[in-house]
Amino acid sequence: MARVLIAGASGVIGQPALAAFARAGFEVVAVSRRPPDLPAGIACQHHALDLTDAAACRALVARIGGVSHVVYAALYEKPGLIEGWRDEKQMAVNLAMFANLLTPLRATGTLEHVSFLQGTKAYGVHIRPFPSPARESWPRHPHCNFYWLQEDWARAELMPHGIGTTIFRPQVVFGDAVGVAMNITPVLAVFGAICREEGLPFAYPGGPDYLLEAVDARLIAEALLWAATAPAARDETFNITNGDVFCWRDVWPALAGALGLPDAPAAPLRLAEWLPTQEAVWQRIVARHGLRQTSLAQLLGQSHHYADFTMATGAARPPRPALVSTIKLRQAGFHACIDTEQMFRELLALLAGKRIVPAAGGGTRS
Repeated sequence: MARVLIAGASGVIGQPALAAFARAGFEVVAVSRRPPDLPAGIACQHHALDLTDAAACRALVARIGGVSHVVYAALYEKPGLIEGWRDEKQMAVNLAMFANLLTPLRATGTLEHVSFLQGTKAYGVHIRPFPSPARESWPRHPHCNFYWLQEDWARAELMPHGIGTTIFRPQVVFGDAVGVAMNITPVLAVFGAICREEGLPFAYPGGPDYLLEAVDARLIAEALLWAATAPAARDETFNITNGDVFCWRDVWPALAGALGLPDAPAAPLRLAEWLPTQEAVWQRIVARHGLRQTSLAQLLGQSHHYADFTMATGAARPPRPALVSTIKLRQAGFHACIDTEQMFRELLALLAGKRIVPAAGGGTRS
């Protein structure tokens, strides 16, 4: 039986990747600080691990033995999120985490393939607009980024040992994980629940309109599973999206409908500033609806900062479209897609089903 290690197993991509590999028959070793929140029937061997601790990584690998595949979905982000994207210390931490885990795994002699993640910061989206659509064949964008540090390390330390790699560059990722650095789904759900509780309009809080793309974390999980064994994925880099485009203001009525709320005219609001002030309201919602006992900090992680960034909150003029080409991935043989509005409906329902947020319409749990 093939054996995969999922690093960052409690994260927005790690959780669905774990489930996808388990369903496909892989023996799954999950590594993360927190236990993953998994669907019923998904089995894994979970180990709490601080990837910044090289000795702990060596000790864990010695205990568990070799694995054939790795999905590296772990990430370190500084508080406040956006400023850390240019911080060289943050880049060094992410490289160290990557090397700390993969160095002892490489030494076992069983490792065949490693998938890891970049994103549109590879094209400098956080620095200046880029031409659309961005293509994987472009030269590296000339800025410092831990993506390049990890990629160069993999080329120097894995590929010479016959270990294949696949890099995915997802667009804005949405999933049902909470308390993570970048997942806007729980931000939307919490914002909607507080608006309902306080009798406030569920109004689009962002800035000027622009086109962008989403990708469902479950779709990335399918792609990671495909890449683990597909010859066409070996030593390649792929952009990945849902397959359509969206504009926040235009998709807002669908979000309101999924949350059982009426749509309302836009009203600019910095969610990163406003949501943390609503803890007392949130605890009232938790009690009223019999939800899991969680604080807003536990739910949001750093994702409310990411919401403001992707919604261009406070921008004076519309950003240029941030679009990527997915032709290369489709030509390589991965064709799955999902409608973005359908994705929102399904992921918001999953959060409600886990009793993390109230069900659509706010009905009291019996």
